[in-house]
Amino acid sequence: MSAFPEFHQYDGLGLAELVRSGQVSPAELVDEAAARIEATNPRLNAVVRKMYERAHETVRAGVPEGPFAGVPFLIKDLLCTVAGVPTSCGTRILKDVPQPHDSEMVRRYRAAGLLILGKTNTPEFGLLPYTEPEAFGPTNNPWDLTRTTGGSSGGSAAAVAARMVPLAAGGDGGGSIRIPASCCGVFGLKPTRGRTPTGPDVGENWRGYVQEHVLTRSVRDSAAMLDAVAGPDIGAPYWAPPRERPYLDEVTTEPGRLRIAFSARPLLGHDVDAECEKGLLQTVRLLEGLGHELVEASPPVDREAFSVAYLTMIAAETRDTIVQAAKLAGRRVSLADFEIGTRALAMLGKAFSAGEYAGALNYLQASSRRIARFFEEYDVLLTPTLSRPPVVTGSLQPTVAERRQVEIVSRFNAGWLMRALGVIKPLADKTFEFMPYTPVFNVTGQPAMSVPLHWTAGGLPVGMHFVGRYGDEATLYRLAGQLERAQPWSERTPPVVA
Repeated sequence: MSAFPEFHQYDGLGLAELVRSGQVSPAELVDEAAARIEATNPRLNAVVRKMYERAHETVRAGVPEGPFAGVPFLIKDLLCTVAGVPTSCGTRILKDVPQPHDSEMVRRYRAAGLLILGKTNTPEFGLLPYTEPEAFGPTNNPWDLTRTTGGSSGGSAAAVAARMVPLAAGGDGGGSIRIPASCCGVFGLKPTRGRTPTGPDVGENWRGYVQEHVLTRSVRDSAAMLDAVAGPDIGAPYWAPPRERPYLDEVTTEPGRLRIAFSARPLLGHDVDAECEKGLLQTVRLLEGLGHELVEASPPVDREAFSVAYLTMIAAETRDTIVQAAKLAGRRVSLADFEIGTRALAMLGKAFSAGEYAGALNYLQASSRRIARFFEEYDVLLTPTLSRPPVVTGSLQPTVAERRQVEIVSRFNAGWLMRALGVIKPLADKTFEFMPYTPVFNVTGQPAMSVPLHWTAGGLPVGMHFVGRYGDEATLYRLAGQLERAQPWSERTPPVVA
């Protein structure tokens, strides 16, 4: 018998209010969320590590009186570390390696009153825009089990969409919150660079391109969570401009008349599906009806140069990532211990010179300056989040020929040969064709969000992507709150729930 059958009708703040008023206990919520995970996860594979008893231990010890006191929560199995629990990062070699301490974000989640029930699936080291790691298997989309959840926070997005929990943790270095938010029909905001902490072990992830936050069903949960966790921690290399007032207050504040640029033109890829363009035009009409000024325009981006520079950075970071993973595992590893995509990036990372790496970073920084000037004229940029609705699981994987090529080259650990064979450009093209917008704003550090405003005739979600000025999450939360009131989405239920 269900401990609390109305669980799915509430967002996180709603459940916390029930706890405060004594209508339900934290223990009952843990049992209900656990029952839902047990019932639904076999079809989705969203949760890869369960921590129910730890959650009950927290309840028995006394739940902190934060804004989400007593609310069940899941964390992505990548950046968040929990003392005594492995953070597998979607890779085989770390599946059984416990972490020595909580990360700062986990400490802040606990202080907010959240009860951590488990960890969610992610691609190996969060490198891919789809969640299909060999170590744990693919996560299936609650709207269509044959489709991708996106990545790299695919497990978290699927869990929230399937009503296992009202919100779950994610991280975004190229769209990894926004991509799965779009694929799974939930809300996901990437904060401004430096808004959320990265300590105590990391100064900046991917040169500051990665920010952690949550995926939610409601806008207010996202805002309240950012209020709870925002701010620098000890040793932070930089931090975002301080907010003027709580983000939660912004959600119910009218945004006023905004000047919004919109475009379906891909910034990095080459084409956009008609369904995404349809969603964009419908959103433009919705915004115009709400009183905003819409202008068709987009910032200047040299797609080929930007893509190659961004991939150069990721390749270099991946090389270091596998070195650090080997140290954590406490054993020698070879490229064969990792997936094909990780191997390819790691070999490229070794083949680049220090000068090429510095040149890539300098190019991306100069591009950020040019893009920032675009936002002197516009308050917000609107695009589709992705170039496609959720694609069939496995369709973004390397082809047989590509896998064979990487396997042959990796036997000799010859990244220079991959460069000589011209692998990097087609690799960049394939990566960014699906996600032609989101990575640009990891580089610039601007806040950006995917809002579930469109569904295809076949019932697949298509997110709309909004980008704000640096440090201006407030405007995005005002706009998101207005859109949520004008065109609610939280009552849409994926078939796997029914």
